[in-house]
Amino acid sequence: MITVNPDGKIMVRRCLVTLRPFRLFVLGIGFFTLCFLMTSLGGQFSARRLGDSPFTIRTEVMGGPESRGVLRKMSDLLELMVKRMDALARLENSSELHRAGGDLHFPADRMPPGAGLMERIQAIAQNVSDIAVKVDQILRHSLLLHSKVSEGRRDQCEAPSDPKFPDCSGKVEAVFRSNLSHLLDLMGSGKESLIFMKKRTKRLTAQWALAAQRLAQKLGATQRDQKQILVHIGFLTEESGDVFSPRVLKGGPLGEMVQWADILTALYVLGHGLRVTVSLKELQSNLGVPPGRGSCPLTMPLPFDLIYTDYHGLQQMKRHMGLSFKKYRCRIRVIDTFGTEPAYNHEEYATLHGYRTNWGYWNLNPKQFMTMFPHTPDNSFMGFVSEELNETEKRLIKGGKASNMAVVYGKEASIWKGKEKFLGILNKYMEIHGTVYYESQRPPEVPAFVKNHGLLPQPEFQQLLRKAKLFIGFGFPYEGPAPLEAIANGCIFLQSRFSPPHSSLNHEFFRGKPTSREVFSQHPYAENFIGKPHVWTVDYNNSEEFEAAIKAIMRTQVDPYLPYEYTCEGMLERIHAYIQHQDFCRAPDPALPEAHAPQSPFVLAPNATHLEWARNTSLAPGAWPPAHALRAWLAVPGRACTDTCLDHGLICEPSFFPFLNSQDAFLKLQVPCDSTESEMNHLYPAFAQPGQECYLQKEPLLFSCAGSNTKYRRLCPCRDFRKGQVALCQGCL
Repeated sequence: MITVNPDGKIMVRRCLVTLRPFRLFVLGIGFFTLCFLMTSLGGQFSARRLGDSPFTIRTEVMGGPESRGVLRKMSDLLELMVKRMDALARLENSSELHRAGGDLHFPADRMPPGAGLMERIQAIAQNVSDIAVKVDQILRHSLLLHSKVSEGRRDQCEAPSDPKFPDCSGKVEAVFRSNLSHLLDLMGSGKESLIFMKKRTKRLTAQWALAAQRLAQKLGATQRDQKQILVHIGFLTEESGDVFSPRVLKGGPLGEMVQWADILTALYVLGHGLRVTVSLKELQSNLGVPPGRGSCPLTMPLPFDLIYTDYHGLQQMKRHMGLSFKKYRCRIRVIDTFGTEPAYNHEEYATLHGYRTNWGYWNLNPKQFMTMFPHTPDNSFMGFVSEELNETEKRLIKGGKASNMAVVYGKEASIWKGKEKFLGILNKYMEIHGTVYYESQRPPEVPAFVKNHGLLPQPEFQQLLRKAKLFIGFGFPYEGPAPLEAIANGCIFLQSRFSPPHSSLNHEFFRGKPTSREVFSQHPYAENFIGKPHVWTVDYNNSEEFEAAIKAIMRTQVDPYLPYEYTCEGMLERIHAYIQHQDFCRAPDPALPEAHAPQSPFVLAPNATHLEWARNTSLAPGAWPPAHALRAWLAVPGRACTDTCLDHGLICEPSFFPFLNSQDAFLKLQVPCDSTESEMNHLYPAFAQPGQECYLQKEPLLFSCAGSNTKYRRLCPCRDFRKGQVALCQGCL
């Protein structure tokens, strides 16, 4: 016979009361979850034994997202369990006290067993939750650091990871891609902007594939390193306001989204590993920084070779990367529609000389800013693409053109305001069509004789352009993609000439932008790089000149035309060259040439007009563009280097400035320097008159093709360029 003392009976009874069936079930689930968690973690880390092959590691890492999902679910389950048990404990305490009626009292050192068990399970749950967070961070970094092959290359072997060969994984050869379905997944969804970009990418898939095939044949056996690239579209984040998404369906500016869609596609087609973020949370996760508004340095190496972003993203990265931003900013490429000139980029110089704006002063290499059009050679020309027609399509378009049909450039009603005079003249000769957005009532700014189609989807807009004879702009928007699309579809583009030119000094649109560039027409690229017969630029303030141009255009026949640099192949070629050759993380030269530095490797050209690279001089190692492409001219007073090089059919090349930054270069050009000084000035090197003074550049970041002053004759480095590809010299590919 088993006997139990009264205290023991009371304890058993209390335990039975505390551990009711539901509570037993909850505790059982908790125990099972903990066991399963330990088993899962053991399986995760068992794959990381030293003897495992790189392919074993890769298999485990690719399961990273699934592993993190399991951890998150376990953590949520434990948290829910603890909350339920807390509630039960409170309920139990209340009911026990009620039933006991005050007869049952516990000493302070003898709490019910259920209470101690609850505390233990809560502590375990908290520890497991902390472990889950840490494991999630480890797996996330493992996925980025060890998986150097992107999602699009799952069918290919990964380079072995060996400490003896640290650069091996970065030298994996990139393979062109033609299937863009995975890219569409990477781009995400949920925003009108992303929907627009994905539709554009889908529509151009066949052209990208054909372009990749052509470029692959051109490059032949050229080795191409695969890069791991993060693309963060800052202006689409909620933190920056995402002002574009709500305007996509209302005729708002789409040029930025056109460019970003094409950048993403080009990077993907070229075979690089790609990640896309459009939120601050995603950015923090991919960079490996903790959430919130902290600014701690990265605790692990940045897993990306390159980061493409915009000014909004640049600010977000600086705010959240802390000191690591300065370390890794050489890897950043900033998509900058209108460009950033060196005088605005150098923080100290901009502050001292009145060039500071809301967008400049980042102290980047000016080539890290990438523009929509080749505004200034100080920046890199990124561009976008227009749809390319085959010969059959060109013939059909040319035969189906209406000789008296015009389409007005402008989807916002405000663009039409005050243009009645021009429209009246145009209406005498042509049927006018518009694509102005409206919700219910026709915009009053659009005259009654204009056939307004409302906002059209891109394919329907293309069809409208294919029928039209003329595409006419009224001065705004500046430098968008639509004129190139119109010219590619066989239209003549008519635009206004600005006198005086528009700039930050006289026009609100440019005020605050980090450039002093003067815009002489609505679309300077179309005027300067395409020109007649496809592009006509006239003074709209002169009614006679405007009407004469309309009459002449009606008699002019043109074929569809698209500059090579705005084709898919042209953009792929250009970005390929940038990625393979531009390296802004390389240590700079020890010092800039001084007044008495060794002789420069130049000779005076036979006609004594400019300097050339001496044939018997070895090329500068690592220079890109290659140094033998350099030609140097002394500009006339008040002339910028950009214009001076164009005057000779060449392009200014800022990377060549260091070669010219010496007194010897002036002497070989037969320029007498009574004195030579080195200072910080974005116009140097230059020769000042009167005074016979020669000035050298003291700050490398201030070498600039832009800028002029009547006091100086600037020493300008120029180069040749590939036909239809101004960004690349003849030997740059």
